[in-house]
Amino acid sequence: MSDYKSELNVDALDALLEEERTALLSGALDKLTDMLPRKEALIDALNGVPHADIPTLQSLDIKVKRNQLLLDGALEGIRNVAERLATLRRLRGSLETYGSDGKKRNIGVDTDHSVEKRA
Repeated sequence: MSDYKSELNVDALDALLEEERTALLSGALDKLTDMLPRKEALIDALNGVPHADIPTLQSLDIKVKRNQLLLDGALEGIRNVAERLATLRRLRGSLETYGSDGKKRNIGVDTDHSVEKRA
């Protein structure tokens, strides 16, 4: 691969990493699936060519790691939301309280939300 083609791939990957960062920060996680094949292809193309411009590659590496931290944070947030929703579903049918003896008690709650019509 020519130096020119390699430089184009570096520039394209740099722009894609910035686009990925913007998507992560704005919560547009659905855009990440469209970016992944392009990102993999650019990284594969760059891995196959020896580079003399180490600072540029180090800059790309920093951006990849930065985006990975953002992605990890987004995944942790999604896990927290899923856990919270599961807890809310579980608690929706009961009420936890403590008795005078200090022991936790579960009180079942009727979850029938139907409306009875009377004439």
